[in-house]
Amino acid sequence: MAASKPVEPQSGTGLPRWQLALLVGTPIVLGVGAVYLWNRSRTKDGKRDGERKTPEGSASPVQGRDGAPPASREQENMSPLDRAQAAKNKGNKYFKAGKYENAIQCYTEAIGLCPTEQKTDLSTFYQNRAAAYEQQMKWTEVVHDCCQAVEMNPRYVKALFRRAKALEKLDNKRECLEDVTAVCILEAFQNQQSMLLADKVLKQLGKEKAKDKYKNREPMMPSPQFIKSYFSSFTDDIISQPLQKGEKKDEDKDKEGEAAEVTESSGYLKAKQYMEEENYDKIISECTKEIDSGGRYTAEALLLRATFYLLIGNATAAQPDLDRVINMQDANVKLRANALIKRGSMYMQQQQPMLSTQDFNMAAEIDTRNPDVYHHRGQLKILLDQVDEAVGDFDECIVLRPDSALAQAQKCFALYRQAYTGNNPSQVQTAMDGFEDVIRRFPKCAEGYALYAQALTDQQQFGKADEMYDKCIELEPDNATTYVHKGLLQLQWKQDLDLGLELISKAIEIDNKCDFAYETMGTIEVQRGNLDRAIDMFNKAINLAKSEMEMAHLYSLCDAAYAQTEVARKYGLKPPTL
Repeated sequence: MAASKPVEPQSGTGLPRWQLALLVGTPIVLGVGAVYLWNRSRTKDGKRDGERKTPEGSASPVQGRDGAPPASREQENMSPLDRAQAAKNKGNKYFKAGKYENAIQCYTEAIGLCPTEQKTDLSTFYQNRAAAYEQQMKWTEVVHDCCQAVEMNPRYVKALFRRAKALEKLDNKRECLEDVTAVCILEAFQNQQSMLLADKVLKQLGKEKAKDKYKNREPMMPSPQFIKSYFSSFTDDIISQPLQKGEKKDEDKDKEGEAAEVTESSGYLKAKQYMEEENYDKIISECTKEIDSGGRYTAEALLLRATFYLLIGNATAAQPDLDRVINMQDANVKLRANALIKRGSMYMQQQQPMLSTQDFNMAAEIDTRNPDVYHHRGQLKILLDQVDEAVGDFDECIVLRPDSALAQAQKCFALYRQAYTGNNPSQVQTAMDGFEDVIRRFPKCAEGYALYAQALTDQQQFGKADEMYDKCIELEPDNATTYVHKGLLQLQWKQDLDLGLELISKAIEIDNKCDFAYETMGTIEVQRGNLDRAIDMFNKAINLAKSEMEMAHLYSLCDAAYAQTEVARKYGLKPPTL
């Protein structure tokens, strides 16, 4: 099975990092955190990372436009603006002394004295008073004064950011996001503080929306290619094995009494037949018949039904079935171990790594020679950044099943990522040689070519990476995600936007349920400035999401794009485009 999404972010690209990890062999892809769409730039020094607390203007009275001693008799000869500046300067002095109520009185005086046509100065006075209200945690007043400041000076970064922070305190996340998006654009995405607030709010919005949407979502069967790829990651799995001749004969019996008996009690066998025919929509109902009748295949039916509940993204329904199988002490140990693997994977998708680890360890205890346990636990260890332990599990899988091409390829990738992130060129080369050995010994393993292509892309060996993706397509022409990877490669390698989009469009044509293709297309459209189309793509991906966490990630991307449309409408601000 080719990897559905990049296992690690690729480097050296002008695109945002695809901060996604694939728990290969499980029906749900993990989005690791919400990525703010435009964090391509990094802060070059620490000068802009400090919190904005102080008001603007001098804290000490000086002669001229910047203010005069307020108690001076010369004040009656000063212009209204000079008198306003003097009041502001006095307010700044109080502010720095922590006397915020006195500061507010002075800023209020400055606002009253300032001529209305002096919009820049007036906006500063409002922003300074907002800063004082902020220290008193009067968030409504902060928002009001910042609104006045922004109305007079729409690109006033301090006022926009201060209003964003106050709106967050008031739990107005939508408007907070719009303000902080404007700040990020105005600061060219160079200030870590505003970037962190944007990321925080995006994550909160994403989680809130996903929680509501996921509860009410319509379950959706993934594509046949996805289902087949999923089951191909298990080699010691009873429920995914083809029907045996004896089982088929039972189904074909034409004696009336015997046929009636089979129809009544063999829902599981019918479900297995539907699996072979790729008639997946009928499997859950047939398994339910077997379970309700208390048939001889109840344990198998529970596990198969749970598996398809996971595939359609209904973990709530899957867990009771998995629990039952795991607790069946007289059930085949292979069934119980498989249920533990799937429940452990589900826990990982729900961000419960301790429970996940417990299930995988229990599976290894009850079925010590099951290669699937070590294969899938190895993938869990990669997600937990425990690469040494992951390699150990892959090795154990390979000892038990030497022909496991998938484990061989994933072991190579784990070793490669360890060497690459550790900046060890000799170990990187050893891992690359390992990939060559894997594709030589297992030329029909698409996953080997896919993972090798990701490593080659990291090493900027783009031409060879392209060849590896072509091999994947040759082996699995219906695997949409390979076209997405190849499309991204064209953007990074040749900056060929048209070819990249053409390949991603081809992915959608092959599999209109490929959420990765819609997500990638949406992210590219954001960078092209086509925000409405990007939002449409993200919404399509949301409807296809297989877990609440993945849905939250996609909502974060969609909300970021929507916020940019609002900022463009209100302030005429747009980030740079491809």
